[in-house]
Amino acid sequence: MKKKVLLVDDEKSFTSLLKLNLEQTGHYDVRVENWSEDAFAAAKEFKPDIVLMDIIMPRVPGGNVVAQIQGDEELKDTPIVFLTAAVQRSRVELNDGIISGLPCLAKPATVEEIIDMIEKQTAAPR
Repeated sequence: MKKKVLLVDDEKSFTSLLKLNLEQTGHYDVRVENWSEDAFAAAKEFKPDIVLMDIIMPRVPGGNVVAQIQGDEELKDTPIVFLTAAVQRSRVELNDGIISGLPCLAKPATVEEIIDMIEKQTAAPR
């Protein structure tokens, strides 16, 4: 069964390429949300196995969307990973890959790094 990935990022070229790369593996069903204000509703409807969230988003910051998801009874245990250029790779490494209490990948991240993170986070007991 394919893992459902909700990808929230305002960079349309990035999201379309990552969606294509992930879906080509045959292991993932990816839904893209380029507008952060629509991400919570998308999560409620799609019920993802994991959310990949950019931090810096127009209108509604990624952290606010994370708070909505974590505050929802149905979604609160959904793994969330920050995938963002807002932090430098060195900062992520210094914090053992955790930013604001959540796992983080600094952009640019390779598809392999993203897949590794998805697998690691979705394999963890909730």
